[in-house]
Parts: sequence; structure tokens; C-alpha cells
Amino acid sequence: MSMDDLRTAISDNAAVDLQTELTETQRALREVTLMIEQSQGELTKLAQRNAAITAHLQQAQGQINKITPEELRMAYDSALDAQQRLLVMRGQLEKLQNDKSHLERMKAVLERTASAGGATAAPTNKSQMASVEMLVNAQEAERQRLSRQMHDGPAQALSNFILQTEIAMRLLEVDPVQAREELSSLKVSAMGTFQKVRNFIFELRPMMLDDLGLVPTIRKYADAFREQAGLDVAITVTGAERRLEPYIEVMMFRAIQELIGNASRHSQATSVKVLLDMGDQLVRVTVDDNGKGVDTEILEQSNSLGLKLIKERAEMLSGSFEIDSAVGKGTRVSFSVPARSGL
Repeated sequence: MSMDDLRTAISDNAAVDLQTELTETQRALREVTLMIEQSQGELTKLAQRNAAITAHLQQAQGQINKITPEELRMAYDSALDAQQRLLVMRGQLEKLQNDKSHLERMKAVLERTASAGGATAAPTNKSQMASVEMLVNAQEAERQRLSRQMHDGPAQALSNFILQTEIAMRLLEVDPVQAREELSSLKVSAMGTFQKVRNFIFELRPMMLDDLGLVPTIRKYADAFREQAGLDVAITVTGAERRLEPYIEVMMFRAIQELIGNASRHSQATSVKVLLDMGDQLVRVTVDDNGKGVDTEILEQSNSLGLKLIKERAEMLSGSFEIDSAVGKGTRVSFSVPARSGL
């Protein structure tokens, strides 16, 4: 086989792979679109049911002197159940819509790559496409995680607050003692939900990262994670503590956040040690946990978007990434980037 024949074969294989990926994406997009249509129909039915139950509840409220507290409670419970089902369906629909947006972006990238094809451009475009796909997948996964947390936490809690408030208002007229108990329970729930919202805001974008920098932020995050998850997180900082370029601080904070979360969620660790070495030329992070560990060859073949993104971002900044793990022996992840001072 001549060199020209080899180039042609490589180009043909890349084109086939690209077309296969495009066909699969189009199929997945059609399936998600159909599921969205079905979910929207189900959501309409649930909304109608919720409206009917709400009307029944209002009717019961209008006959407060003619029905027993137990009947009123049952009416409120039915309304709460209907609202929760509605919230769940809305959350499912939002996830499907996010999946559709992701597939549409992937389809557009694949179509542009196919239209710009060519023997020499195909491998490069395919590599770029893989990077774009990984970034989009990571963003969508994070959005879905936060969406589920908001739906399962504050969103449902707020729905409960509304019903508890209405119950307390009605009970003030017939059973003041029970009304006070409802209000006391409502206060406790509100305080817990307020703290959850603060935690979500911190995860989305801790303001102190902009104001105080990387070191105070990771120490604060470790304290919060220790309190919430019961994971012993130890932070050690060596070298000259200072501010770095904002994009480096964001990148390093998100990486540390991801690695601590992995140790808690996947490695089943009980302690994590984070070492931040702020050298003159390099800033290096090492996260060491005592979890169950994993075979690194299997890990490299997995779909761990978080680790892949940390590796890719470190290398894009002319840095390095290393992972050392074995089954039953914990995991150590290290990465470094050139030190560029900021403020």
C-alpha cells in the first residue's frame, strides 16, 4: 500500500466514524424529543389534577366550621402530594430538555465537522470534537446535579412551607396550640433550607474566591464539607501564600472541589489530605484520600469527566497531571500549573 493509499484509508475511516457518530446523535435526539412530548402531556394532566385538588382545598377552607381538623389535614395532604408529583415531573422534563440541548449542540458540531471534512482535517477535527463533547458533558452533568439538588431540597421545602403556613393560619381559629407547633416546625425547616441555599450558592460561585483568593476559599470549603459530609478534610499550604491570576484560582478551586467530592461520593474515604504548594515557578496540588482506591487502567477507560477535565485544563496551562491509585490503597491525584501572580 502506498502512502497516498494509506492517507486515503485513514481519511475514509475518520469519515465513517464521524458519520456513525452523527447518525447516533440524530437517533438519540429523536428519542429525547419524543420523551419530551410525552412528558409535556403528562405534565399537563398533573397540572390539571393539581388545579382540581387545589380547588377542593379552597372549598374545604371555606367550610372550616363544617369539617373536622382531620378532614382539613387530609385535604392539605392531597394538595401537597399533587404539588410534589408536579415538581418531580417538572424536574424530569427539565432534565430531558437539558439532554436535548446538549444533543443539539453535539449535532451542530458534528455537522460542521462533516461539512468541513477532508483527508487531512478529519483527525484533527475529531480530536477537537472530543474535547468539545467532554466540556459540554461536564457542564450538563453539573447543571443536572444542581438541578436535582435544588428540586429535591429547597424547591420541595418551599412547597411545604406554603402548605404549613396555610395550615397554621387555619388552625389559629380552631386549635391555637397545634398552630403554634406547626409554626415552630416551620421555623426549624426554614432555617435548614436557608442553610442549604447558602451552600448551593457557595458551590456555584463562592464570592470569597474573588474577594480573598484561593487559600481562604478552600479552607472555608473544607470546613463546610467536613460539617456536611462528616469527611475529615485537612488543608496544608506551603510556599509563599499569595493571590494568583483569577482564571488559575478558579481552575484550581474547581479541581480541588471535584477531587474532595470524588473522595466522599465514590471512594468512600473517611479522610482527605489536600496539599497546596505555592512555589515560585509552579503551584502544585496533591489530594490524597484513604478510600477504596481503583485500578488506574480501568479509571483511564472510564467516563470520569471530572478527572479528564482537570487533566486537560492543567495541560492546557502547560502544567501536569498524575494519578496514583490501587484497589484498597486509596487514591492520590496531583496536578500543577505555572505560577502566575494576580492581585
